[in-house]
Amino acid sequence: MPCNAMTIDVEDYFQVSAFAKHISRADWPALPCRIERNIDIILSLLDEHKVQATFFTLGWIAERYPGMVRQIADNGHELASHGYHHLRANEQTMDEFRKDVGNSKSLLEDIAGKKVRGYRAPSFSINEKNLWALDVLFEEGYEYSSSIYPIKHDHYGMPDAPRFGFRPSGSDGILEIPATTVSLFGRNLPAAGGGYFRLMPYQFSRWLMNRVNAKDGESCIFYFHPWEIDPGQPRQQGIGLKTRFRHYLNLSQMEAKITSLLSDFQWDRMDNIFLEP
Repeated sequence: MPCNAMTIDVEDYFQVSAFAKHISRADWPALPCRIERNIDIILSLLDEHKVQATFFTLGWIAERYPGMVRQIADNGHELASHGYHHLRANEQTMDEFRKDVGNSKSLLEDIAGKKVRGYRAPSFSINEKNLWALDVLFEEGYEYSSSIYPIKHDHYGMPDAPRFGFRPSGSDGILEIPATTVSLFGRNLPAAGGGYFRLMPYQFSRWLMNRVNAKDGESCIFYFHPWEIDPGQPRQQGIGLKTRFRHYLNLSQMEAKITSLLSDFQWDRMDNIFLEP
């Protein structure tokens, strides 16, 4: 069976896109940050199961917690970029995007002393309308992206994108490795983690991933956020019912489900699976 890629989007609870209208970026520094606590738990889980993973890390977080970033890299995990400010790629100009991804890459490399090869756009915000972003990433020295989700969703998605790794600009361009989906009944079902993983019974998620490994013969890309294993995080007031449901659903179950996932599948870093050494 193929080895799968375990990935973590390193951002804190107040930085999620769904809260952007409710929490100002100017207020971020004053909010209680729980990222170190949650990363410690994640690193312990990965170490217990002898799994190496890829950490798509926000520059904003890395600048404030450089020791944590070095710990991630020193433990044998891949350090990759999630941009600096958690800005959606489809809401930036080309120049803004170039500055954001260039600065975050340089910052992470300076802190960890290791080359950053990968990038993931916040909220999978690269689609058919801003594929230019993949060329910018390549020009800035990135070798792969995992920024497209081939599903239909109210906040993101590119349903007609290839389900597995492809080079949209040709063999000399960047490799895009989409979030994992399962093709059933003429549509793509999400199978890559996040809120869907918290919503669905674990057995169904395991079935979806096994199907990709066995039927498609491909590696799965799984992702989650540190705040998803933190039911004690501060609760936001004044948010809509849908946003509240999506963010807080089954947080108390997530750590146990991740533990099961680490036991039931083979895992490795993105770069080890998809790139040449």
